[in-house]
Amino acid sequence: MTEIIAEIGQAHDGSLGILHSYIDAVAGTGAGAIKFQTHLADAESSPQEPFRVKFSRVDQTRQDYWRRMELSVAQWKELKAHCDEVGLAFLSSPFSIAAVDLLESIGIERFKIGSGEVSNFLLLERVARSGLPVLLSSGMSSLEELDRAVELVLAHGTPLTLLQCNTAYPTPPEQVGLNVMQVLRERYRLPVGLSDHTGSPYAAFAATALGAEVLEVHTVFDKRMFGPDASSSLTIDQLAQMVEGVRAINAMLSNPVDKNDNSRFLPLKAIFEKSLAVNADLPAGHRLRFEDLEAKKPAGMGIPASRFKDVLGCPLSVAKTKWDFLEVSDIIQEDQAS
Repeated sequence: MTEIIAEIGQAHDGSLGILHSYIDAVAGTGAGAIKFQTHLADAESSPQEPFRVKFSRVDQTRQDYWRRMELSVAQWKELKAHCDEVGLAFLSSPFSIAAVDLLESIGIERFKIGSGEVSNFLLLERVARSGLPVLLSSGMSSLEELDRAVELVLAHGTPLTLLQCNTAYPTPPEQVGLNVMQVLRERYRLPVGLSDHTGSPYAAFAATALGAEVLEVHTVFDKRMFGPDASSSLTIDQLAQMVEGVRAINAMLSNPVDKNDNSRFLPLKAIFEKSLAVNADLPAGHRLRFEDLEAKKPAGMGIPASRFKDVLGCPLSVAKTKWDFLEVSDIIQEDQAS
């Protein structure tokens, strides 16, 4: 069954209360996991870091923004305990060694590494040494760059899943790159999935049909909320619809239908299939033509409609009234007629 991860990212805008609200809301959608981002401004950033999207009227620099997003160890423990309480797997993306240390200290069980960190071998080395499973977004990386990251992580025997991802926010359909999932699957022989930024559930449905083992989508209460990812997120209601659709697709894929066995349709076939009838009053001895025939429900009332060719050219042994069913005894076979 496809794992569904709802990413909160920065949708909380620094509010612990909103974070707790997201945990309860996501738990109600049927998603199995919730993901955060662990930012420690001084460890990961500097005043020189530019904004990817200059969305904030509050923060002078992006480092200021990360500082406003920071949570204490105690707050992270509180959030993880809440996730455990409602049955959501807790994940977070670290963006520094210090963040990895923090997450390990609160008992994280898996790491998600964002696509911007694929070339951050220092961070990857630290995460790989933990031995905890890793989800790695391919994002901006070429296959050659991804080769090196995969080799580094696997050298430690660390379980690894690769996610196709596009760093356009929101991602237009023509840039999703669903084909890359199969490229990654064949190249690395690892589990694959999709980290989606389209802002709709459609890519997740398509990825599920193509065998994605993990889906990650940004989630927000309202797409008009403050923050860099709101427009590329699903609302909570959309997330619930996506979960329902993905589970339906999982059921379709895991229950193949044997077209050689239609036994379960026998009662319906008796209702919907048809028997041969005549469409006019016909005298005895009349040789049946295609133009004389009609097919009427139900089946089993004489000659099946599928055998109409067997009666063409055959004379009637009795007169038939318009719309009468044709019985085998109504037909004089040519060998009998001779």
